[in-house]
Amino acid sequence: MLLMKTSRLPRIIVVALLTMLSAVSLPLYARGFNDKLLNRPYADNRAWHLGFSFGVHAQDIAFTHNGFVTPDGRTWFMDQPSLSPGFCVNGLIDLRLNSYFNVRFTPGMYFGNRDIKMVDTTLGHTESQNIKSAYVVLPVDLKYSAARWRNARPYLTAGVMPTIDVSKKRSDLLMLNTFDTYLTIGFGCDFYLPFFKFIPELKFCFGLADLIKHDRPDLVEEPDRLAITQSLRKAKSRMVVLTFYFE
Repeated sequence: MLLMKTSRLPRIIVVALLTMLSAVSLPLYARGFNDKLLNRPYADNRAWHLGFSFGVHAQDIAFTHNGFVTPDGRTWFMDQPSLSPGFCVNGLIDLRLNSYFNVRFTPGMYFGNRDIKMVDTTLGHTESQNIKSAYVVLPVDLKYSAARWRNARPYLTAGVMPTIDVSKKRSDLLMLNTFDTYLTIGFGCDFYLPFFKFIPELKFCFGLADLIKHDRPDLVEEPDRLAITQSLRKAKSRMVVLTFYFE
């Protein structure tokens, strides 16, 4: 029997949207935003742009269980009951393709953690583990922008994001693999201020790889601990990222 963890992404999306709406309201008060005079009217005609960003994100993980039962009849169930905010910093290289499409490369670092709860469903015994991560991310996105209206221009993005976890690995109940690749979709809005563009963006990331490291020779002599890994068929990562770009 497969046991699937219920996703908390809808709740994350609502919180992220409210945060983004608050951030988007800030440029509305910027000097000259509602004037008929356009700020930086030729900024989008440049062949390429540079910038940087910082932001916050939440990491979730979806476990798929395989119904493994230990020789003494015990079964385990894994879940991530709560979310912890992380932060991220990125560079920005934006290449203009035409009036509506751009390709963006935004290498950076994501720092975060996951609190995992492990429950022995037979005896009611619980274990917990905090898994810290430091991802080097290499996102490539195709950006489609709508027509500019005064000093604002909304857009959509879609792309891929390879990641490498460079945090120090140590033996524990669960260990995660180093590499993953995410499919990403997002939306945002370019706000043209007098001296730069301010760009809030909300992005949803869906991991493709199985994060669980199933080969655990370090636990061969600890079958009670190894049973936790043996109870998992796979685990896939999810992230919601709220980013603020300055270009």
